[in-house]
Order: sequence, then structure tokens, then C-alpha cells
Amino acid sequence: MYSKESTLEVRDELMFPVVTSADCLRHEPLGEIWLGTATPGTEVAERATVIRSALEGAGHSIVDAAAHEDAAITAVHDPELVEYLRTTWTSWEAAGYPGRDGANRVVPYLFPLPGLTEGLPVRTPTAPHARAGIYCYDTMTLIGPGTWEAARAAVDCTLTAVDLVSAGASGAYALTRPPGHHVTRTVFGGSCYLNNAAIAAQSLRDRGATRVAVIDIDAHHANGTQSIFYSRDDVFVTSLHIDPAAGWFPHHAGFADEVGIGQGRAANLNIPLAEGTGDEGWLAALARMVETTAAFNPDAVVVSLGVDAAADDPESPLRVTAAGYRAAGALIAELDRPTVAVQEGGYHLPTLGHLVAATLGGLAGTGR
Repeated sequence: MYSKESTLEVRDELMFPVVTSADCLRHEPLGEIWLGTATPGTEVAERATVIRSALEGAGHSIVDAAAHEDAAITAVHDPELVEYLRTTWTSWEAAGYPGRDGANRVVPYLFPLPGLTEGLPVRTPTAPHARAGIYCYDTMTLIGPGTWEAARAAVDCTLTAVDLVSAGASGAYALTRPPGHHVTRTVFGGSCYLNNAAIAAQSLRDRGATRVAVIDIDAHHANGTQSIFYSRDDVFVTSLHIDPAAGWFPHHAGFADEVGIGQGRAANLNIPLAEGTGDEGWLAALARMVETTAAFNPDAVVVSLGVDAAADDPESPLRVTAAGYRAAGALIAELDRPTVAVQEGGYHLPTLGHLVAATLGGLAGTGR
């Protein structure tokens, strides 16, 4: 395909490999702060283990992630954000918050909105707890001792999948955890820390793909991915998701009139869906996304593979079945483009692995 050297050998049995890293299990958020109250979190390490088990059972080959340089990360994220994520737990721990205050996770409490700082010089607060709100836009996305290592490993999974596709595989899946599609160039949130889909898209561009499409099927809008590419015409971003106007995250983005700006105008397509939308309406929306993507004529496709639109998932009121996800994979496969899939949401542990396996089966044309 597009050439850059790769040390990975592509074999027939690896035509849709699954890339994993044990370091993705190191992130333990220990819950969320929701409406000012500590609540159990759903983005837990077991998500990755149940997905891997299901995919191994379905016959997919497992590939260990290879280490990659940070250049692919800073190609889509501000270096200051990356450095904050890399160092914030060390700073938090060194300041004594876990022992002195019982604050065993980094969580923002102060957000420097424009109304607070308008007309003033830009300053970096001395206190680590005051710096958190510069980079994190919600109170749900906590940082602990293994968060950076897990998010960084997810990037390595993503880039290894890109390596495989660049070496000639028709597709590859990165079992990324934590997810990433809510991260913009400068801020993170929504249980996401680094935007794996955006990193994959930019990496494919850097390896020679003239145009790349990102198809996001997560139940929530791909606000971070949209933001990163919103003014560009070389990366088409399309997302179907629960309607933010009905009160759903990310609330401020994901509306149908968001079509891109400048050179990127018409390179963004959002399809908000009503609560209770099931297979028929969801697949009709996806068919429109695929048709529009085909008209864009990408050289490669990135799939943000969230399965939290499923009927049993606690994070959205959509009602998609495993058969719907299998059909979704098959619809995207009709584009017949090299495809990198990255894991996003999906939180109902008893069905999570089966739903991902169904989608990948459709994408790979196996029918599994």
C-alpha cells in the first residue's frame, strides 16, 4: 500500500489481526465524579480482557503492539497536552495529594473559562490541582498512576495496526483502552486521553494516503476527532450518535449543521439519532455515511469502533443488536479500502466481546 518501511510481515492468517498491549490494563480510574458525586466508572480494565477473549475465540490472530515514537501523537495533539498527561500523576503524587488529602486520582476543580481570564496574561498555576482544569474539560476523566502508560500503549496498538495495513493487510484492529475520540488537539475528557482514531488517520496520511475517512459508530459524538480535522479537506469525519440536543454527551457538539469550516467545509458529516433508535434506523444512518464516504473516495478508512449503542449498554438509549453490528461491519467493508479499526466505547461486559467480534466479522467478511 503506501510505503514506509515496516518490520511486520503480513501473512494470510493475519489479514485482520488484533493488536493488543498488556499496558492498556494499567489505567484504573476508580470511578468518576458525576454531578459532584463519586460514582462507579464503566471504563474498566476488564473491557479489554473480555474483548480479547471473544476475539481469540472467534479465531482472530493476536499481535503484540510495537513501540513507536511520540511524533505521531504530537502530529494531532498539542505538545503541552501530551507533556501534561505524561507528567501530571508524578506531580500530583509529589505534591502529596494522595497521602495528605486522600485525593488518589487527579481530577480538576477549577476551569479557566474565557470569562475568568479574558484580557489577562496567560499564566500557568503553581498548584497541580489548579493546572488540571486547563487540560481536562470534565470531572469524569480521572488520572491515576497507570493512566499515561495505558493511553500511550493504546497509541502503540493503533500505530502497529497502521503498520500492518501499510504493509499490505486489508485491515487491522487495535484493542485500544482507554478510548480516545473525545480528545481534541488541546484538551481531553469523556474517559479519553489521546485520540487514537485521529492519530491513525494522520499516520495514514503521513504514509502516503491522499485522503482518509474516519467513520465513528460509537454511541456518542466524535467531538475530538471532528475538532482536529474540522478545517481540513484531506480527512473526512463522519459520526452517528445519540442526539446531543436530547441531553447527551458531549452536549456542545455533534449537531447536523456542523459540516466543517474553510477548506474542510463539507468534509464533516454528523447524524444525530433519537433515543430508542434500533437496527433499522441506525443502519440507515450508517448507509448514508458509507455512501458519503465513498463519494469522498478515500485511500484508507479508520473506524472508531464503539459498541455502546447496543441494547444492553448503560451509556446510551440506542437499541442496536449484535446482528446490527455485524451488518455495520459488512456495510463499511463494501468501501473496499484498507481499514484500521480502533476500539472506543462499549461498557456492558457480558456482551461487549461478542459485539466487537460481530462487527469485526462483518468488516473482515468472515460472518463470525
